[in-house]
Amino acid sequence: MTTSQLSALATELDSQVVRPDDGAYDQVRGAFNVLVDQRPAAVVFPESAQDVAAAVRFAAGNGLRVVAQGTGHNMAPLGTMDDTILLKMERMTGVSIDPAQQVARVQAGVVWRDVQTPAAEYGLTGLAGSSPAVNVVGYTLGGGASLLSRSFGLAAGNVMWAEIVTADGRIVRADQEREPDLFWAIRGGGGSFGIITEMGFQLVPLAQLYAGSLWYPMERANEVLQTWRDMATTGPPDEVSTIGRLMSFPDIPEVPEQVRGQSFTMVETYDVGARLHSNELLATLRDLGPVLDTMAAMPADQIGAVHMDPEDPAPYAGDDLLLADLPSEAIDALVAAGGPDAALPLTSIEIRLLGGQFGQARPGSGSLDEIRAPFMMYGVGVVPDPTQLPAIQGQLRAVTSAMAPWAAPQRFFNLSETSRPADSFWPKPTFERLRQVKAAVDPDNIVRANHPVPPA
Repeated sequence: MTTSQLSALATELDSQVVRPDDGAYDQVRGAFNVLVDQRPAAVVFPESAQDVAAAVRFAAGNGLRVVAQGTGHNMAPLGTMDDTILLKMERMTGVSIDPAQQVARVQAGVVWRDVQTPAAEYGLTGLAGSSPAVNVVGYTLGGGASLLSRSFGLAAGNVMWAEIVTADGRIVRADQEREPDLFWAIRGGGGSFGIITEMGFQLVPLAQLYAGSLWYPMERANEVLQTWRDMATTGPPDEVSTIGRLMSFPDIPEVPEQVRGQSFTMVETYDVGARLHSNELLATLRDLGPVLDTMAAMPADQIGAVHMDPEDPAPYAGDDLLLADLPSEAIDALVAAGGPDAALPLTSIEIRLLGGQFGQARPGSGSLDEIRAPFMMYGVGVVPDPTQLPAIQGQLRAVTSAMAPWAAPQRFFNLSETSRPADSFWPKPTFERLRQVKAAVDPDNIVRANHPVPPA
């Protein structure tokens, strides 16, 4: 973009525009993963839907494209931004809770903590992910696999309406009656169809749950994870979610001293019903003698603390697999590739039990209405030195390759942090319909997303 073009953009907007030659450019252009080197044509901080619409119209009129970021999670698959205006939505932070209707209304820059805290005052909660610092809108566009989804389904299924700026710069409201095809597409189809500036979604009544982790030495990984697998595959009730995990804490100052540089095998459990469910299910695991047992009753808005996701930008590499099966041999393969004998342990390798309401499509659902695979794996490694990135990426490939014999054909949008074929996230008929919606609302492909849907 020329200086005159950028000046014209700044004149059109009430919001801040940062150009590549501005001193603040390097401070504001980054993603959550600090290894992702985003270099957009300009960075805009919209403060209203009107600002977003003006930026989109400007981009379309100047041969450019646009992409929206809340917190900037999972941006590695996006690729170069040379021809793209980056809309940093972090200043659009309005939240309102309607306790009578059990509905949250959020603007595009809101993170889950800003919803969960006020909702908890009314005994309500949203279907957040494992981190309270993740952007609500971006997470929900990808489907939204919550720690509570075995009980309540994918977060995208709770969306009631959205305010969207389309590629031609219009501000529209999409719901079941207005713009129904667009409404269907954004609920699990990602951010390719427009820039969401506001969203309303149903909350669920939940004030408290029983949750926490059992911790064991890493050396007992096979024994513990085999026992966890036996528990998980016997069909826990939908009220219970559970994760088997290998965790190696980096030896860096940001990690608490008592676990810094140490490795553990962990079992996380989240029980929204009577704690009797968890106590019965975890009895055999407790018989193995964990070194730490943090299971306890807690307010629903505090469950993000259990998983210990980083809340500040960090350098890392990660990727996922959905698993069609998890036999005993799969645990053997996982531990052999990523357990105590791994040459370069990843920071975390987790297997989440899905099933329950994950696999139950609801009437009127969106483009991602269920995940039929029974398990999901996600691995991630912190990269303290960029020179270590190839080795950590190699270890990630070793773990995913070891689990490949049991992989499901579908991938999960939110956790796939490398580029994938666009049709790998949805069944073929769903993908073809998404392409038709994209062609109808954005035939020139002005709106970009990390896992793009191309127009038909």
